[in-house]
Amino acid sequence: MMPTFLWTDIMIWSLFALIIVGIRQIASDAQKRKQWRKVFKSKTAMISVIILLFYFAIALVDSIHFKVEPSAENTTNKELISVLDMGLEHLILSVERTYSAPFALNEYSSSVVYDQSGNVQQVYLPLKNVATHINMDQSLVAYDVLTQTGWAFLIALIVMSFLILIHGYFRFKEIALRQSSSKVEGLPWSVAYITLFILIFIGTWFYLLSFDYHVLGTNKVGEDVLYQSLKSIRTGVLIGGLTTIVMLPLALVLGISAGYFKGWIDDVIQYLYTTLNSIPGVLLIAAAVLVMQSIMSTHADWFGSTEERADMRLLFLILILGMTSWTGLCRLLRAETLKISQIEYVTAAKAFGLNPFTIIRRHIMPNLVHLILIALVLDFSGLVLAEAVLSYVGVGVDPTMPSWGNMINQARLEMAREPMVWWSLLSAFIFMFVLVLAANLFADRVQWVLNPRSEK
Repeated sequence: MMPTFLWTDIMIWSLFALIIVGIRQIASDAQKRKQWRKVFKSKTAMISVIILLFYFAIALVDSIHFKVEPSAENTTNKELISVLDMGLEHLILSVERTYSAPFALNEYSSSVVYDQSGNVQQVYLPLKNVATHINMDQSLVAYDVLTQTGWAFLIALIVMSFLILIHGYFRFKEIALRQSSSKVEGLPWSVAYITLFILIFIGTWFYLLSFDYHVLGTNKVGEDVLYQSLKSIRTGVLIGGLTTIVMLPLALVLGISAGYFKGWIDDVIQYLYTTLNSIPGVLLIAAAVLVMQSIMSTHADWFGSTEERADMRLLFLILILGMTSWTGLCRLLRAETLKISQIEYVTAAKAFGLNPFTIIRRHIMPNLVHLILIALVLDFSGLVLAEAVLSYVGVGVDPTMPSWGNMINQARLEMAREPMVWWSLLSAFIFMFVLVLAANLFADRVQWVLNPRSEK
């Protein structure tokens, strides 16, 4: 296996590096540290950020890829595999014939078979890769699930105890260093411990049971829905996180330039984003995606594998969303810059002959940081939902790439069949709902603390 770096892998790890740099800057600044402590004093914010970190960690693990040469050892039949694929290899290999419900031992729909006498029968065929350790005895399934649940609880308890000990050690050192416990108290660590324990327990429970059951069922071609849901996390995080990074430079440069320099520069920038806003967003994105698809189809030799082609389409989608989503933040920054540029200390700086870029860097940018942070966190959840909508209408990510939008798109026909296949849609909805809800709740707290006009 040879390490392979996809474009989106590089981008998400660069985003991780930016987050680390931001955390270090906050830790070194007493005022910023005090502000963010107010953010995390909220139990809701603490729970939300732990959930967001959990999703981001899965996306990072799924963004370390290796190229596998075609051979008998390559049991997954994939040209590129990630670290997450290695951990979930048993789910990739346990493909069934067609639909099966969560924890089922038989297929969801009946099949026509012939018995030894040649008579036609409608039977529910048994699944091939479940409950072999209990000889597919339906009466033992409940006991087996309960037993493995107990093991998952015990493992989560041991891991959580170890993490609490490590965290308690560092907190004790910090208290001893500052000689005052009042400076390090106040954060709802008990809520953080409980949330982390629940996440570890659920993750361990799913993982242990996935060796013997299809915990969330299988789709039309027999692929495990749990595997598809976990693989879709990377797509959702990339769309939500990287698109905001792509649109930020455009919004910053154009918004501040329009508000500070005014005149013809302001007129040109206003005309640009007004024209862009006048075009329906979905139509503009669909047109750009279709142009991109035609270019990729005529240059198939650019891509060494299907995974690289799907990754390039995802990268283009991120760029397209970023190039069409900057107008709202740009308008907001323009309005705020117009107001800040009339304040006395900015007027005094202009009178002293300071360079405009120095004034922007020293006086205007620091007063816009709260707006930028609030807008980015709020846009994250909207972009995750946008991917689902675009994939649903057929102009989103590549159909071969796991995403919640593709799962919902495939499930729309399953809901109309009899018996109804409900678990694919429900799984995609729950995974996406938890991520979007956590982002919205965290954004609400960030807005309340960092916005100087909010009611304290």
